[in-house]
Amino acid sequence: MAGKEGLLRELGLFTVTLSGVGIILGAGVYALIGQAAGLAGNAVWLAFALAALLAAFTGLSYAELSSMFPRAGAEYEYVSSAFNDRLAFIISWLIILSGSLAAATVALGFAGYFSALTGYPLLPAAAGLLLVLTGILLYGVRETAYAAIVATLIEASGLCMIIAIGIPRLGSVDYLEMPAGLYGLFTASALIFFAYQGFEAMVKFSDEAREPERTVPRALLLALAISTILYILVALCAVSLVPWQQLAISDAPFADVAAGTLGGNAAIVISIIALFATANTALMSLYASSRILYGMGGSSYVPALFSRVQSKCRTPYIAIVFSSMIAAIFLFAGNIAFVANLTNFMLFVTFVVINASVIMLRVRAPGASRPFRIPGSVGSIPLVPVAGLVFSVFLLAQLDIRVLAAGFVLAAAGIAWTIRK
Repeated sequence: MAGKEGLLRELGLFTVTLSGVGIILGAGVYALIGQAAGLAGNAVWLAFALAALLAAFTGLSYAELSSMFPRAGAEYEYVSSAFNDRLAFIISWLIILSGSLAAATVALGFAGYFSALTGYPLLPAAAGLLLVLTGILLYGVRETAYAAIVATLIEASGLCMIIAIGIPRLGSVDYLEMPAGLYGLFTASALIFFAYQGFEAMVKFSDEAREPERTVPRALLLALAISTILYILVALCAVSLVPWQQLAISDAPFADVAAGTLGGNAAIVISIIALFATANTALMSLYASSRILYGMGGSSYVPALFSRVQSKCRTPYIAIVFSSMIAAIFLFAGNIAFVANLTNFMLFVTFVVINASVIMLRVRAPGASRPFRIPGSVGSIPLVPVAGLVFSVFLLAQLDIRVLAAGFVLAAAGIAWTIRK
């Protein structure tokens, strides 16, 4: 029996912060560090640092907007208030796709580690993971958050293990060695930005967090800071332990790092931890995608059925199933780097508009309540969102032409829907 009951406000600062760290950590380090090392060489840590800079600029924009509009509709609410409903729907369409694409990407990363452990084929393993995660999401938000926290603690222990192994070897290689020069570094930064996807998804906790106008901005910035520190340390340690050329060709890069230092048993342990890490990010990516669909249900462009909540578990069951189905379709793209970069396309376009929304609202509604306000302005123009907008355009330009073409086709589908309506 489904009704229109609201969602439960059960999440505090600790829970939202840890859930955010869990979304961010699992995706990049465990699934993509190999491909990034192939582009940036030993300077892969610098690719993480550059991507973190963009994430920080845009993260501050999300923090201000989420304090103004603490609702699960998130980007739809922000862009609609700053511009109009049509652009808001197009951006929300990209966010929904990016959440499902992210889930597909890390499901493929999960399958890579699972295959290395068991020899099981990639696609069935990835599809099976999505099915299990959909069941958790349908069961309840408290259970979803608890599962995310447990997985976050496990995946963080794996990163700490890599750091502990690698610290004695720090200084053993040239950390500025870039086989493809600055082009490779910037391309790696564009790819590795996927490692930070998730900070923007944290605003979808707004309908289920206590005091969301304060809790969500603080949790977002804390999660981003914790993740960045861990990423840079892990990247430095990984290339100190295993040549970047070997990382670049591995389906399970951290398993190779552990095996080369501690032997095969350590590789098994790291692979198991990586399963939790990638599963956690897929879980929270599907959560974010389903919550924005829920928040948009009944709007000008989205049917009200997506806002339906299952009366017993109080979860938006139609939005959850729809998001999971999109993710399952994108599993068949197969190439993890391509799917990750397609996700990045959605995010970079979104971030251009999100940063522009902060600027527009500062000009059009300077007196509006902002429990969190980005410091630093010239007149009414805030400088951080301007920098975030410029960096987003820059990283968008680093993407492969095939990714850009596929991204524009998917964006055009959203535009066509608004015209049809």
